[in-house]
Amino acid sequence: MTAGNDFQHQAIAAHVAQRLAGPARAILGFQELLVEQARDLGLIHIKSDLDRIGAAARQLNGFIDRLLEGTACALEEGEAEAEARLRHDLRTPLNAIIGYSEMILEEASDAPEHALKEDLHVILSAAAELLRQVDAIASLSRGETVEMLQPGECAEIDAAGLERLLFKAQEVAWPEQGGRILVVDDVASNRDLLSRRLRREGHRVVTAESGLSALAKLAEDEFDLILLDILMPDMNGIEMLSRLKSEERWQHVPVIMISGLSDVTAVARCIEAGADDYLTKPFNPILLRARINSTLEKKRWLDREHRYLQQIKTEKLRADSLIRAILPDQIVARLQDGEEIIADRFEEVSILFADIVGFSPIAARLTASDLVRRLDGMFRRFDLLTEQHRVEKIKTIGDAYMAACGIPEPAPDHADRIVALGKSMLRSLQDMEAGPDRFRVRIGIHTGPVVAGLIGRLRFVYDVWGETVNIASRLESQGVADVIQISEATRRALRGPWTLERRCALELRGIGAVETYLVR
Repeated sequence: MTAGNDFQHQAIAAHVAQRLAGPARAILGFQELLVEQARDLGLIHIKSDLDRIGAAARQLNGFIDRLLEGTACALEEGEAEAEARLRHDLRTPLNAIIGYSEMILEEASDAPEHALKEDLHVILSAAAELLRQVDAIASLSRGETVEMLQPGECAEIDAAGLERLLFKAQEVAWPEQGGRILVVDDVASNRDLLSRRLRREGHRVVTAESGLSALAKLAEDEFDLILLDILMPDMNGIEMLSRLKSEERWQHVPVIMISGLSDVTAVARCIEAGADDYLTKPFNPILLRARINSTLEKKRWLDREHRYLQQIKTEKLRADSLIRAILPDQIVARLQDGEEIIADRFEEVSILFADIVGFSPIAARLTASDLVRRLDGMFRRFDLLTEQHRVEKIKTIGDAYMAACGIPEPAPDHADRIVALGKSMLRSLQDMEAGPDRFRVRIGIHTGPVVAGLIGRLRFVYDVWGETVNIASRLESQGVADVIQISEATRRALRGPWTLERRCALELRGIGAVETYLVR
């Protein structure tokens, strides 16, 4: 930068400071008057807020003094960062001045002729004037010709002020349901102002003085909303926002940025990084309330949607679990893929039937509840055994149990697995209640081709059909209690070293002679 340009920028900086000095001195002077009036009127409860206004006014005047001396933020750098820091430093005490003044006015709303109100309005007017002057600083870093606003001038529509006028005498019904809000700001007065205003609105508030502190609080607790400052020493707001949106546990928490930076660029960066909204300091309390309530309501709807989706997911898992208890996994997968008609022919499948010997007399002697309890206990054992031996249970028919191996996926060892299942079923009955009513079963197994498919719409059933099924049923009905009877076809399909005893050739109607063996 040339010496001429350097001198020009220093002159502009001095001109800016001079325009800021008048309203800043007025704020400090009227604050001192208010302290005296409050003391004379015995209004002790507002003294702490007046002291905060005074501290902020002194901070503001000190900064302007340093700007006049040329030791403040270096406007001549020509960088957006320098301009942003200057406006942030000026807006921070202004935020406290406006916020605490408005809170005192709100608390004094029941006394319309209150002596303090006139001076408080003077302070708010001076602060509004300062904000207009601060906004004009934006042109300095871009080297534009700057015409500082004269007192009372307004270069553009003040949307916040217009909204304040529109809602000044109107009572607005806001949602009563508060939220849990985390306020993150490195300036104590900002945190205090926001916290007090939010608590008055019924919200629960937790504060953090830095980004790292906020992350620690987020790790310990859950929040419905985060109000986040941009310019902070250890981790700026955009860095923290990026961190929040990259963590799955925090992604769903809405974030409203509250900053002294009003540039479109700053707003755009925050929205791109995942912010839900953006408010500039000093904030309009009506606008702040509306934005917070709107964001919280949106969060509640998203939370409801998330809960509904979780319920749908849970119900779907439950439905899948139920249907998988009825149908083989492969058939369920084909149904979910949209297959409407499921029917297959298998050339070699082993079918097992097991039936209780003398069931009718036993059923006549037992009570209904005892009979059902014992049948349930037996069939539960059989179901577990089919899973262990990787055999498909087909169905129960009264006191009979039907299973198949080699469907819905072909298996080279289907005969061995289903014979092993039959042996396990017989052993499991030995542990059941002894006595004349003890369950004893006959088991018949045959191997051959079948057709398997899904039938029904209200109640799905995966079933098998064919002569192989009929022969297996006949082998069971003409079998021996507590013994497995298999056919010649099953014997030929066996691969393991089973002990077999040839029994006889059974003459089956419509089929002819079938050689049979007992598995010992």
